[in-house]
Amino acid sequence: MARNRLLFSTPVLVAGLVLALVAGLVVGKATSSTGPSADAGPGKGGGQRVDVIVKATDSAFWQSMFAGAQKAGEDLGVEVGRFGPTSETDVNEQVQLVENSISRGVNAIVIAANSETALNEAIDRAREEGIKVITVDGTVTTETEAFIGTNNLRAGEQAGQRLCKLITDQGKSSGQVLLENAVAGVQALGDRARGFRDGLAADCPQITVWEERFNNNDINTAANQANDAIGAVPDLVGIFAANNKSGNGVARAVKDTGRAADLPVVAFDSDPQENAALADGSIDALVVQNPYFFGYQGVSEALAALTGAKLARSLDPGAVLADQANMNAPEVNDLLNPPTAQASE
Repeated sequence: MARNRLLFSTPVLVAGLVLALVAGLVVGKATSSTGPSADAGPGKGGGQRVDVIVKATDSAFWQSMFAGAQKAGEDLGVEVGRFGPTSETDVNEQVQLVENSISRGVNAIVIAANSETALNEAIDRAREEGIKVITVDGTVTTETEAFIGTNNLRAGEQAGQRLCKLITDQGKSSGQVLLENAVAGVQALGDRARGFRDGLAADCPQITVWEERFNNNDINTAANQANDAIGAVPDLVGIFAANNKSGNGVARAVKDTGRAADLPVVAFDSDPQENAALADGSIDALVVQNPYFFGYQGVSEALAALTGAKLARSLDPGAVLADQANMNAPEVNDLLNPPTAQASE
C-alpha cells in the first residue's frame, strides 16, 4: 500500500542494508530470510552504541519497537540498549533515563518522548555532548536530528471517517460520541484527537464529540469513563479510543453493558487484548501503526546521523485500518501481531 511505504535515509552506508528489509518491515517485522545477517560487510555500525527509550516498558506496542531496534542492532552491528519507564505518565523517570544514557557516553539516543517539553533540557544536554537524538512517535519542542512517526492528524482523520461510516451504516445521522484519550499534553495523542474531530465532521457534521476524557493510560479508568458515558448520554452513537490502553478499557465497557452490537468503536494501535476485541466485535476497527518500523528505522537513522549523513527531517510509515474483514490478511495480521522484545536488564 502506498500509505504504508517506507522512507529511508540516502547514504550508501546504511541504505544497502536497510532496503533489503523493506518487505519485512512494511508488514511490521523483518525476519532473517528477508534481511542480511549481523556480520554483513557494508554498513556495519563499528561498535556504535545507541540507547532506545520508549514511553512504557509494559506495553506490547513499545515492546514491538524494542524488537525492531534489536533487529537493527543485529543487522547493522550496533550495540542497542532498550529502556523506558513503567508508565507513560512517568515523565521524570524518562528524563532520568536520558541522563543515564548521557552518563554512559552512548553515541545516539532514539526516544519516544512522554512530553513535548519536559525532555527538552535533557535532550539539549545530550546533543551538547555530541550525542545524536532521533525522536519517534511524538515530537519535542527542541532541536533533534530527525523524527520518525505516523502523521497522527491524518491517521486520526481516518479514524473519524471510519466511525462516521459505521454510525451512518446503522441509519443514524446525528448524535454524540465519546473521545477517550490517554494523557493530556502529548503531541501524538493531541494530533489524533484533532484529526478525529476533523474526519468525523467532514461527512457527519451532525455527530459531535460529547466529551474528551483522559484516563492517564489506565485501562480501568478508561472502562469506567466509557461506562459513565454509556449511562449518561442517551444519544451516544459511537466511541473513539486514542491508544491501546484506552481501546482496551472501552472494549471492556462495551462488552459489560451489552452494547457491542449497536455502539461502534474505533481505536488506535494493537495488542493482544485489542486484537481479541476486534475479533469479537467489541471494537469495530483499529488504526494500526508500525512500531517495529519506529525501532528499526530509529537505529538506522541514528547510525546514518553518526556518519554525518543528511537525514530527512520526518519519516512516516503510515497507518492501516484493520477490521474483521481484513484482520487475517497476511499484511494486516503481521501489523497486528508484530514481534516483541523486553527492556535491557
